[in-house]
Amino acid sequence: MSSRRQFYPLYLTRFVGSLGFITLLTLLPTYIEQLGATGVVVGLFVTALSLGRAIAIVPIGWAADRYNKHTILLVSLALSVLAYASFTVVETPAGFIVARTLQGLSIVGTGMISLALVGDIAAPDERANQIGKYNAWRMAAGVVGTLGAGALYDAFGFEPIFAALVALFVLATLGVWVFVEADETQVAGFAFFDLALNERILTITSFRAQYAVSVTLVRNWVPIFVGVSVARGGLALSAAAVGVAVAAEKFTNMLCQPITGRWSDRFGRGLFITLGGGAYGLIALAIPLAPALGSRLGFSVAVPILGTLPAVFFLVVGLNGLLGVADAVREPASMALFADEGKDNGIASSFGVRGLVWRPGALLAPLVGGYLMDTAGMAWVFVVGGVAALTGVLTFAGIVAMRYGPRELLRW
Repeated sequence: MSSRRQFYPLYLTRFVGSLGFITLLTLLPTYIEQLGATGVVVGLFVTALSLGRAIAIVPIGWAADRYNKHTILLVSLALSVLAYASFTVVETPAGFIVARTLQGLSIVGTGMISLALVGDIAAPDERANQIGKYNAWRMAAGVVGTLGAGALYDAFGFEPIFAALVALFVLATLGVWVFVEADETQVAGFAFFDLALNERILTITSFRAQYAVSVTLVRNWVPIFVGVSVARGGLALSAAAVGVAVAAEKFTNMLCQPITGRWSDRFGRGLFITLGGGAYGLIALAIPLAPALGSRLGFSVAVPILGTLPAVFFLVVGLNGLLGVADAVREPASMALFADEGKDNGIASSFGVRGLVWRPGALLAPLVGGYLMDTAGMAWVFVVGGVAALTGVLTFAGIVAMRYGPRELLRW
């Protein structure tokens, strides 16, 4: 069977997996209200997803490399059907927590294993390009879910939304079953150990661990910045305006990843990680300057649905769109590097290491951001986020230059 035909059900798997994630994120406040969740229970609504994802990475990655990625992906898709169907019958906070944990387990299975299969099937000289196309479907789901989930709920309620998600997961399951070939690469032992100590992976994780702090802060605080009150350092704009600002980053990321992935195949993974990470940090540092520049511009525009929007809104949307471009330069190159190292040695485990390295920053950064927002001010959240990206780039480029020479960035 043509390898290219195998990519399409994997793209669909990534799209629907991301659509389910963003749909639940968008509808989470509604569930909190309807189930009467307060205090610690609200925290558990969020933590349950993270818990499911954290406990799944190592065993699913090991099983996929040891046995058959094709089979593990089908099991994960079946679990996704069960998880999203369960949201239609949730009536208590405890039931929602169970459903969110199942969702976390399924997200790891569908996301990590479908990515591993894309990296496995792709030829080495087009690996980042194929991963970029794969990621573009993830970003497309983010745009659709961010802009559409709330409107669909207002029109139809919960059940039709989750019925549509279940139907899409069933379609993805059939596509993987029929078109994706069984995986013949089996790795004995525990590939996580070897890959965690791989010199090239250790080098890229020196960047990734710091970059996780940057992305977590910036992605989460752009919508907060747009939506919260002026007294708390925000712009106090509508929920619809927040959705547009968030969608801008996903839209530009979606458009650029296939292109930047193809370029990184030609010109070097390390170079694109450095350029993308550095640009992300600089753009993040520019966001706190937007209100002052917006005041100097001094115009406002009446937009249907969104209302009257000040100049600073358009500046923030533009900057967030540029963040999407910067991250699109970095992401397919980074993923392809992990795929390069894991190919034939445990590619699912390689992506598992990649996911584990991200977790500490992703868990700790929101606490840091909340503290900075209430003490030093909103601007310092973006300053810390920007600096974290730049120090990550300097660490990565410095290690490569010292160990291998500056020109090696073009050959990574």
